Amino acid sequence: MTVIVGVRYLLTSGLFAWLTQRIRPGQYDRLKPQITREIRWSLYSAAIYGIPAGVLAWGWQNAGWTRIYTDINLYPLWYLPLSLFVYLFLHDTWFYWTHRLFHRRGWFEIAHAVHHESRPPTAWAAMSFHPIEAISGAIVIPVLIIAVPIHVGILGLVLLIMTIMGVTNHMGWEMFPRWLVNGPLGKGLITATHHEKHHSAYRGNYGLYFRFWDKVCGTDLGLGSFDGAANQRSSS
Repeated sequence: MTVIVGVRYLLTSGLFAWLTQRIRPGQYDRLKPQITREIRWSLYSAAIYGIPAGVLAWGWQNAGWTRIYTDINLYPLWYLPLSLFVYLFLHDTWFYWTHRLFHRRGWFEIAHAVHHESRPPTAWAAMSFHPIEAISGAIVIPVLIIAVPIHVGILGLVLLIMTIMGVTNHMGWEMFPRWLVNGPLGKGLITATHHEKHHSAYRGNYGLYFRFWDKVCGTDLGLGSFDGAANQRSSS
């Protein structure tokens, strides 16, 4: 599982780094030492993420430890999108509050400062965490699959969304069009423009998928200042 997590990271981040080079040539040229550091920390994180994932994968197949199911008729079909939302919302809730904790004095210096060494973040920074922070992120999905029933296909979709949003939110430019980022959907979802504000202000905008907790708790700082290539295309 550690190998799977590591390869998934390298392929996904590598794909979006390649896309960045194609659309915004030179974006990462001066950041090569930073990218080397991001990859190193991310592979450490992959090793940590793989441990509970491997244990639970074995437990699912051999001991019935999880609530993962394969028979699509076991629950009503409406439960499929509901379970997707529940997993994303609970993951986002965990991420928001632990992220706020990691920004408190002491916690930041011990652990979260590693992630904020990425200035600006790149597509390789999504898993660039200190081991303490990686542990906090590695346990949430395993806990959820023990507690909340989910179809194996929906679980795969959760992991896909988690991976893609984690990478695209750190690309250092906005790949989504201005109409989406500034429209009704963008007011509820997090994209790179929103997360860039967090990396530049070092506070606020703590969410992972949704802006819900930031808005409820008064920590939503709005959008960052950079314009992505997709934004430029949409306004041309």
